[in-house]
Amino acid sequence: MPESGMVIAAVGWAGVAGILLCALAYVAVTLDAVLSARQLGVRGGWTAPLSRAARLLRQRQRTTVAADTLLWRVGGAGMFIGAFLIVAVIPMGRWVLADPDVGIVWFNVVDVMVWALVWLTGWGANSTHSLVGGYRFLAHGLAYELPLMFALVAPAIAAGSLGVGDVVAAQDGLWFVVWMPVAFLVYLVGVTGFSVWGPFAPALAADIAGGVLAELSAVDRLVFQAGRYLFLVAGAAFSVPLFLGGGSGPVLPGWAWVLVKTVAVLAVLVWLRRKVPLVRPDRFMEIGWMVLLPAVVVQDLLVSLIVVSGG
Repeated sequence: MPESGMVIAAVGWAGVAGILLCALAYVAVTLDAVLSARQLGVRGGWTAPLSRAARLLRQRQRTTVAADTLLWRVGGAGMFIGAFLIVAVIPMGRWVLADPDVGIVWFNVVDVMVWALVWLTGWGANSTHSLVGGYRFLAHGLAYELPLMFALVAPAIAAGSLGVGDVVAAQDGLWFVVWMPVAFLVYLVGVTGFSVWGPFAPALAADIAGGVLAELSAVDRLVFQAGRYLFLVAGAAFSVPLFLGGGSGPVLPGWAWVLVKTVAVLAVLVWLRRKVPLVRPDRFMEIGWMVLLPAVVVQDLLVSLIVVSGG
């Protein structure tokens, strides 16, 4: 197994990583706004994120009767923090903030944490619509999480390690996406799932008055929405070391290639939001367990056979 060769960056670089994460989230928000404007047949949208943020910051904060404010706020703030925890184990070329031996497990733990965070946001409001939205998300989670776990297993099997740096090193010469396309696609489905994005947004749907977002206002709403975009960026960025060769590429330095690949994956996820309709939890349960799970298990078996045969 190739050595990862990762260099642990100084703690001060955590601030730079946080700034990059927020900047990419702003890019995602802006691109989403521009595409929404074009879909409506109008130009612009470039300043929409700033105007929305300013409006929420000026908005008067409201609450509900007997709301559990602590749980409500923990859910929203946790979405914001969780994305930063994922970024900590993503290599920027040779540099990384943390390189644990179980980096892939670390990612999986954080993405499972989203289950609790979204549900707490729905529960804490003490509102029917919010709670229904929280339970809708849990239903989606049951459908996407197990296929996502098996998708994460494929790169680990090929690299013989759960370390993210080792997975990057194992792709020297051939990116995993080339011979693990099913795992890559299922992984992206999982990213849209834990970001409450695209087809997995019924938890925020209009038929339940916004669901989890129904009672959120002012800064609380801004923080939760920002957390969704931050998770989308973190998920897109984590696909780079897992399947897209990390910082490998000609001419540009490794960290630049990580950013380029992240932006490319992120742009595709944002664009697809308008192409894929909302999927009811019960319908996606069938897709997740009857289609995605068997497909990704077969992918894992093929990867295992190739590794054992020395291919």
